[in-house]
Amino acid sequence: MVITPAFWSKKKVLITGHTGFKGSWLALWLKSLGSNVIGYSLDPPTDPSLFNTAQVGTKMTSLNGDIYDLETLRSTVERCQPQIIFHMAAQSLVLDSYQHPVKTYATNVMGTVNILEAIRHSESVKVLINVTSDKCYENKEQEKGYREDARMGGRDPYSSSKGCAELITSAYRDSFFSTSDCSRKVFVATARAGNVIGGGDWAKYRLVPDIMKKFIAGNPAFIRNPSFTRPWQHVLDPLSGYLLLAEKLWNDGAQFAEGWNFGPNDASAQTVSWVANRLKDLWGEDAQWLSAPSPQLHEARVLRLDCFKARKLLDWAPRLNLDTALDWTSSWYKAYQEKQDMQKFTYAQISNYQNMEPI
Repeated sequence: MVITPAFWSKKKVLITGHTGFKGSWLALWLKSLGSNVIGYSLDPPTDPSLFNTAQVGTKMTSLNGDIYDLETLRSTVERCQPQIIFHMAAQSLVLDSYQHPVKTYATNVMGTVNILEAIRHSESVKVLINVTSDKCYENKEQEKGYREDARMGGRDPYSSSKGCAELITSAYRDSFFSTSDCSRKVFVATARAGNVIGGGDWAKYRLVPDIMKKFIAGNPAFIRNPSFTRPWQHVLDPLSGYLLLAEKLWNDGAQFAEGWNFGPNDASAQTVSWVANRLKDLWGEDAQWLSAPSPQLHEARVLRLDCFKARKLLDWAPRLNLDTALDWTSSWYKAYQEKQDMQKFTYAQISNYQNMEPI
């Protein structure tokens, strides 16, 4: 698994959702590779945010726009002429989707339609990676990991919206981008990751941000669903898969234009309480957590991904085990608490990651 800096140097890359957690990490990584990065997004969804804390908007084109606004999105793509697009703009919280189902579907479903429409009318775009979620699958609460050909589904609005986004992407690919009579080729793939962690995430209803905010304030963290199991992974692991997949699509085309899982190793699928205890030990300073009443809303108890295809065909593999991922994450928030230069700190973690061997 080798990401090629020479490939990314001077490439024009558009990230939708670049002010979010994963989008900010990806923007920094692409800038470190020499890409000409363009971001299209609403304001950062949290305060603080990685986008502001690490000054992600410097040395790139950062545009404010709503993925639901088709005309503005189309004009942005036409004006900026990106060659590669990572579609990451989303309403990304399960519990928020219960409170705001219409907004969730508008953003995650129609937002997907809009970026595909913008690309359909573009002459510059050659590669699109639509980042969806491991929750796109019809989850039967099984221990076995889901492969890419598993049925799409989702019991809550967020999960089903991501299943819809997968189906829409497939339909556009088959209708407009992959057939022999298409006027131009655009290679379109989807990417599904697990529960992503890392420094700079401040979102509500997420385990690590909930814990870190409380630990920084010197208060106990309240944790819901401590027995639930999730496929935890550091944000840089799936991002490395997205970058590698984009290179493969550019160089080798249609054979890679499909859905891909970029989840962690089986050993990284641990319970919420296991992760909370590990973060408590890493933080020290008498940190503690307590069980909180769980909301009476459905959340999956078990979810795993089977990533055999990415390992075999992309030569991709994670580089951080869960212990290391949690150590890096805790260290980031410690540095933030100490008011270190967080752009420099985040770039250093990206650089260190690139020098690591797969596990």
